[in-house]
Amino acid sequence: MENKPNFRKLLQYLLFAAAILWIALASQNWTDQEAGVKPAKDRKPVADLLLPQLNGGSWRLSDHRGQVVLINYWASWCAPCRQETPGLIDLARDYRYKGLSIVGVSMDEGGKRAVQSFMSEFHLPYPVLMPDLALPSTPAVEALPTTVLVDRNGRAAKSYIGAVRESVFRVDVDRLLAEQPAPSSGIKD
Repeated sequence: MENKPNFRKLLQYLLFAAAILWIALASQNWTDQEAGVKPAKDRKPVADLLLPQLNGGSWRLSDHRGQVVLINYWASWCAPCRQETPGLIDLARDYRYKGLSIVGVSMDEGGKRAVQSFMSEFHLPYPVLMPDLALPSTPAVEALPTTVLVDRNGRAAKSYIGAVRESVFRVDVDRLLAEQPAPSSGIKD
């Protein structure tokens, strides 16, 4: 008979834990951002980024002219960033040969170990940049995650603050991919 009270207590704990998990999942950090990009005439050029890649070399925004570029600023400790990452991975895989380039910019201050762990955990199929956050040339972001969607001509079409649903990114990326890039002047920015 002594096992019955222990079983009931265990069942109560399990039900309590399930309720907490349900509440946590129901209150995820998605922002209610709607799809839609700025009209082309209202877009401003994005400064040419040149940042070090985590695994060596560097990445330059102007090397991706003619592509739509999604720049995602994140950190390994950021819960909304972790929530958003699987959708970015799906986008990178689905649009790999359609003209979309995704790059992650780690804003971690703790060094490479946490970032490499994040990359291994999620199997990121796109480059990750890790700028020196102490340098004034490092882009300033107000919140994480922050994502900037750049059109084929290197202009900011939309900025997102907070975790964004994959479906919103898809609508905006499809819209930009349907646009034709402006004719090149032959001058590299």
